[in-house]
Formats: sequence, C-alpha cells, structure tokens
Amino acid sequence: MLTKSEYEKIKQGDKDFAKGLLAGIQESKDPTVKYKDSRPVTDMKNMLETSCEIFAENTAFMVKDKKGGEYREIKYKQLLQDVNGLGTALIEAGFKDKRVAVIGENSYKWAVSYLAVTGGVGVVVPLDKSLQLSELEHLVDVADVRCVICDKKYVAGFEGIMKSNNTQLECIINMNGETSQDGLMSWDEMLQAGKNLVIKDNRQFLDAQVIAEDMVALLFTSGTTGASKGVMLSHRNIIANLMCAPTILLVKPDDVFFSFLPIHHSYECTCGFLMPIYKGAAIAYCEGLKYIVKNLSEARPTFFLGVPALFENLYKKIWASATKSGKDGTLRKAIKINRITKKIGLDLGGIFFKDIRALFGGRMRMIICGGAAINPTILDGIADFGITALQGYGLTECSPMGALNPDTAPKSSSLGKAFPTYEARIDNPDENGMGEICLKGPNIMMGYYQRPDLTAEVLRDGWFYTGDLGYMDKDGYIYMSGRKKNVIIAKNGKNIYPEELEYYLSNSPIIKESMIWGRKTSNKEDTIVVASIRIDDEAITELLGENPDEKDVMKALWREVDRVNEDLPFFKKIKDIVLRKEDFEKNTSLKIKRFVEENKN
Repeated sequence: MLTKSEYEKIKQGDKDFAKGLLAGIQESKDPTVKYKDSRPVTDMKNMLETSCEIFAENTAFMVKDKKGGEYREIKYKQLLQDVNGLGTALIEAGFKDKRVAVIGENSYKWAVSYLAVTGGVGVVVPLDKSLQLSELEHLVDVADVRCVICDKKYVAGFEGIMKSNNTQLECIINMNGETSQDGLMSWDEMLQAGKNLVIKDNRQFLDAQVIAEDMVALLFTSGTTGASKGVMLSHRNIIANLMCAPTILLVKPDDVFFSFLPIHHSYECTCGFLMPIYKGAAIAYCEGLKYIVKNLSEARPTFFLGVPALFENLYKKIWASATKSGKDGTLRKAIKINRITKKIGLDLGGIFFKDIRALFGGRMRMIICGGAAINPTILDGIADFGITALQGYGLTECSPMGALNPDTAPKSSSLGKAFPTYEARIDNPDENGMGEICLKGPNIMMGYYQRPDLTAEVLRDGWFYTGDLGYMDKDGYIYMSGRKKNVIIAKNGKNIYPEELEYYLSNSPIIKESMIWGRKTSNKEDTIVVASIRIDDEAITELLGENPDEKDVMKALWREVDRVNEDLPFFKKIKDIVLRKEDFEKNTSLKIKRFVEENKN
C-alpha cells in the first residue's frame, strides 16, 4: 500500500491525464465532434462516485424481479450504496487485490458485482456464460481467480472446480442464494453485511487506493478461431472510451439503454453498461430473445445496441410483414415522401411509421450496430423509419471502441472514424489504399495476459495492428474489407474477401445467412469460392410454397448467386453452393465460426 503522499502524487497525475484528454477534445477541429461536455474521470471508482453524486435521483437500472413482471426502477443513490456495501464485504472476506470472476445473465447484481470489484477490490474477470465447464475451469485456473460471483445455475459446477483442488478458487458467491452455507456465500447476505460495516464506519473499500494505469479487467476473447486470449485493460483504457466516444454521439441523462447482448462482452459492457452510468442514463434489461418486442414496449428505451444478425432479422421481418399485408408499396411511397420533406425540415415519420416505431418501444432514437460489419442498406432502412442507425468498430483490445459513425454525419457503409485524441491509419496500403487497419490511443490494451509474444505481434510503436483489412477516405472514415486471416487467395494471386461476397448475398430476401470459403480443386492447383447458405424459411415458403423440393430451392439460390456473380470478376465468382439445413455454429458474439468444418457443410 502506498503512503498518503505517494498516492496523492499518482492521483494528481491521473487527474492531469484526464484533463489533458478533455483538452484534446476541446481543441479538436473535426466538425463531427459536436458534444464537448465530457467530464474528467480518473478511474472506474471516480466515474461511479461522481455519476452517483450528479445523478443521485436519476434512474440507473430498470429490472424485473421475476419473469414477466413489471420493471422496477433503481436510483443512482441506491447503486452507490450497494456497490460500497458489496465492495466492503469482498475486502472484509479477504479478496483485496485478488481476481474476482463474474458470470451470469445480464442483471443488476452482475452490474453491482462488476462495479464493486473494479471500484477498489481487485481485478474483475467477466466469464462467458455459454462456455463448457471444462473451459471455465481452465480460465479460472489461468486467471488465478480466487472468488466467483455467479448465478445459481453455475454454483454446482464451480463447487466441483473448487473441490478438485486444480485451482486457487476459494469462494463462490451465489447471486440467487438466500443464505450462506457450507462455504457457499449468499450475495444478498454479503451485501447487507457490507452495508452494516459501512454504517459502522468501515472505510476499507471507500478509501481504497485506485490507480488508473493498473489492470482492472481481464477479458478473454471469444474469437471465431483458436484459443481465447486474455486481454488486460486498465482503468485508463476504459475511462478514455467513456470520455471520448460521446463527443460524436449524443448521450443524455434521460436516455434509456436496452441491454440485450451478453454483458461479459466488452462491447455491451463498455457501451451498454458503463457508458450510460457515466452519462447518468438508465439501463433496462431484456429478459431474452423471445421477449425483445415485449420488453421494448414496456421499457420504451431510446438506445439499442446490437449485432448485424439481430437488426437484419428485425428489418427483414418488418418488410416481410408489410409485403404479406399488401402494404409494402404504400410503405415505399411513405419513405420516398418523407425523404423529400425532411430536406425542408419536415419529418412526417411520426405519422407514417408510427406502427413500426412502436415495435421498438415508440421512443427509440438511436441504434448502434457493432461486432461485425452490417449491410448499410439495413442501417439506411432503419433510418428511413426515423431512428438513427449507426455502425461502430471495435475490438476487446480497444476497450472496445476504436471508431464510430458520428450521429450528425454518418456514412452507413463505413465503420466510422476515430474519436478525438485517437488515431487511425492504414498500414502498407496497396495501389487502392487497402491495407491493415491500425489504431492508436489511450484505449489500447495493456497487452495479452501472460503472452508477451502475442502482444509484441500486435502492439508496435504504440500502434495496435487489428488484423482487419480496409481503407480510409479523405474525411477519415474507415472501411473494412475483411479479416487478414479470412482472405482467400485465388490462383492469380488476387485477394478474395469473404465478407464482401457475404454482404452481396445478404441483400437477397431468401438468404438468411451465408459463409464464403475457399475449397481446393481436385488437382490442388486452384481454389474455388464456395457459399454455405442458410435460407430464410419464411421467404422461401412465400416464394415456393409449403415444403418446397430441394431442387427448386437450389434453383432459387442459384438465381440469387448468379445475380451476385454477374458483377464480379471471374476469380471472385461463387462456383458452388452448400445448402445448410441448420443454423451456423457461432460464438457468443453471434459471429459465424469460419474455421469450424461443420459450418462448411
């Protein structure tokens, strides 16, 4: 533990850094940097305490105590009391400066647990709730996790891990447990015990030393290939995102964020959880995929973060419903008219698209798509209904935000542009300006946990080499072609980007999803492009009737593929189709696992 004078000196440096970051924002000449009211925060603890002071009476969370029940509001002042209580209890239990894992469904208790650990206890390790027990055991061991805070359904598994003596795991805290027994702690009891200690002036947590450059989160990536890597993030990495991102995107204290994506992912965690806390907004938890429309109507949110598969599905269903009811022609006319009237400052969307907006709760003003590239037609289409739809870009290694489309000047086909004080460039561009996307800024990770070799591969001279290929336009907007590791090399040496062809195929109403891959010819001298396709069952039924013959389905698919091939050079043309009967195997970010053989069949 540092002496008081040593700690004060370090904290002054943290304050100077935060003020310097804001000075850089203020000095930005970029016309898209419209919102320069970010407040300086030094670390996660400081961020939470200042938000709870400024927005004490605001609603922080909207939660349901039981499935199908009504939303209950939790104020910021209660949030701080609960975080202080749990943090105090964790330190009292001996977990100061230890690794604490959190795993479970998106919930208020998950959020409080995360904020307690990062607010002065130790390092938080968010775990993927969809992982197999063997994988969880491995991560708990590798990360040297001493305490796990989990939903009830994971208790037995972690008890087995703890009894196996293969890890340093010492304690399991059950978020759903009413009482503590046999070494299994109750979250509710720990919270109350911690609150009682605070009342008795126990200041272990309240006065805990927090240093911005220290690691605060260890996140294991869930990529589409290979073993997961542990990404080390500091307080400074995360708070830089919180201060810089909302300068090109308006986030208001009266906003309500709809939390649907798994919260252990850095995208949802930083953007859909920590960002609203920083800005004094509210978070409403979705009960699950089949409850989306119902929960949207109940919570009436203004912000919705999602991934391409989610928004593409919602958008296609809107048009399928309009077509089925014979209103698609009217809808197209309304869109055309409203595009014209908006140019003169008259938005008729509230009248024309009232029913469609109601599907999103009636108050939705902002949809953010991340995790993978989305067809810009979808974003533009949602915008036509009067809801701003933006694409962002990031990786866990960027905490995770690397770029975002400004809400005042979006380019739907782009990933957006770097935030003020951040930098982006294209490494080793070819004659078309195509090269590897590189990012630089205070948000870039500390490195990969226990893997200095992998860290050295991607962090060079302060730049993070993303592994994504793309180019930048004259205004600094980034466009991505695909991942370096996914590129198919044709016989003539030309590069084929699977993501490009998948985007073209996504424009077809009968194609639900596709995965492009390269297959060697029988003589091994060339590679042909193959499309594994999962059809949209409803669209196929609409086109071919009930239970269509597979030959007719393939003919319909080849018509769509031929349409795409018509505008492609020969080496890029799709030469074969694999019709999939089942959905693709995906990771928890809903990305198709490209190198899983089963996905090719």
